[in-house]
Amino acid sequence: MQRLREGVHIRAMKAKRKVEEISKEDVQAFLKKNAFVLFTVGAVVVGIVLGFLLRPYKMSYREMKYFSFPGELLMRMLQMLVLPLLVSSLITGMAALDSKASGKMGMRAVIYYMTTTIIAVFIGIIVVLIIHPGKGSKAEFGKQQKIEQISPADAFLDLIRNMFPPNLVQACTQQFKTKYGKRTVHVTVTVNDTFFNSTNGTQEVMEITREEVIPVSGQVNGVNALGLVVFSMCFGLIIGSMKEQGQILRDFFDSLNEAIMRLVAIIMWYAPIGILFLIAGKIVEMDDLTQMGGQLGMYTITVIIGLLIHGVLVLPTLYFVITRQNPFIFIAGLLQALVTALGTSSSSATLPVTFKCLEENNKIDKRITRFVLPVGATINMDGTALYEALAALFIAQVNNMEMNFGQIITISITATAASIGAAGIPQAGLVTMVIVLTSVGLPTDDITLIIAVDWFLDRLRTTTNVLGDSIGAGIVEFLSRHELRSKDVEMGNSVLEERERKKPYKLISQDSDFENDKRAHSESNM
Repeated sequence: MQRLREGVHIRAMKAKRKVEEISKEDVQAFLKKNAFVLFTVGAVVVGIVLGFLLRPYKMSYREMKYFSFPGELLMRMLQMLVLPLLVSSLITGMAALDSKASGKMGMRAVIYYMTTTIIAVFIGIIVVLIIHPGKGSKAEFGKQQKIEQISPADAFLDLIRNMFPPNLVQACTQQFKTKYGKRTVHVTVTVNDTFFNSTNGTQEVMEITREEVIPVSGQVNGVNALGLVVFSMCFGLIIGSMKEQGQILRDFFDSLNEAIMRLVAIIMWYAPIGILFLIAGKIVEMDDLTQMGGQLGMYTITVIIGLLIHGVLVLPTLYFVITRQNPFIFIAGLLQALVTALGTSSSSATLPVTFKCLEENNKIDKRITRFVLPVGATINMDGTALYEALAALFIAQVNNMEMNFGQIITISITATAASIGAAGIPQAGLVTMVIVLTSVGLPTDDITLIIAVDWFLDRLRTTTNVLGDSIGAGIVEFLSRHELRSKDVEMGNSVLEERERKKPYKLISQDSDFENDKRAHSESNM
């Protein structure tokens, strides 16, 4: 006990000495280094306060749109950069690695994605079964809207179809989605009269007309990120295997990536203003919270608890267990990306900021971020998976339907698969919720019960998604450190060999180089 007291006292004295040693220059340096983060966090606080102050003025829809315009501009700027950043970063990331290293890295990333998504789903299921937010009457919810039906099999096939887009240019603006049309079918039926009348056996031909719903090809607006990720990964691997022949293409995409990151640095100065108006605009727009029913309020609290358990306990613990480093120092470096995710509600739109935070603040190797982040932003959706499993069980509870163990397992599997198919755009999780509900026979129209609070929960689950992607990049870098070092050594050797090869073509001889070095050395001594 005495030793513990002494240890605490020594630490306290050290902390006091450090605080006393802090100078004005140190404070200025801290503020300069963390200016972006402080501005962004400040913007969130001001946005929330401004939003609640403006609510009593009951703005019209047009006025709300005008008020949210600066926020809309930020969203458009970030989305403008997502496509070139996604393609260039994946191609350069894959080209910088050989197929063996990228295969190992890819396997680690996929195992991490699957593990965290499955954990998230089970957290969602356990939390909703313990708290039971759907207890009560369905009558307290307002009038329901009709939701477009979709077959789980068609949704799964669409996912595979989108991995291989027939037109790359079209994949930049549209993705494939099965739609449903009606077809009239004429069926000819032969009726035998012998059955009714044994003496006179005649046959009568009848034609029955009926309608059937058939799947038809369709397109929806939005970047087909999955198709571009698959193409960019394959293209990058091929360029990497081409060695000198592929160097021009590698340099081109490397330069493109650098140019986009410089554009991101400029947009970052505008980000706090955009986030302020995005959040304030949403608060002004939202429905009256006092009219929210008890079930919906409990549902919101349940989702927040689930996301907090996953984001504050599970992911940092996983990072610490694998890397033996402080996860909260790592998360502190991501603060700006997390706040941007909260403001924009889109993991794809946050991608440029996530790159900047990981590479500059947390010093993650660019070969890792360029590979892990674009793939993660497309397929790793921990928050969405947790939310979908939880929401499905909540809707079952509202309808007084008991889910057996088999149905809960079905929900967990379909929620995991559906989260992969959820595009990194605002409220995409609501679309994939239809698949989860259909898989266990729950009424899909009941999705409208949770729409009132989805705009808020969508922001929280997007923040969890971005945190999951970023911690994944840190873990994959730690596990791949040996491959990265060996690759660095190979690169160093190849550069030396190239220099050796090029020496006979130099106009200046080695002797004169030595003379110049000697002269420079003697001058410096003088």
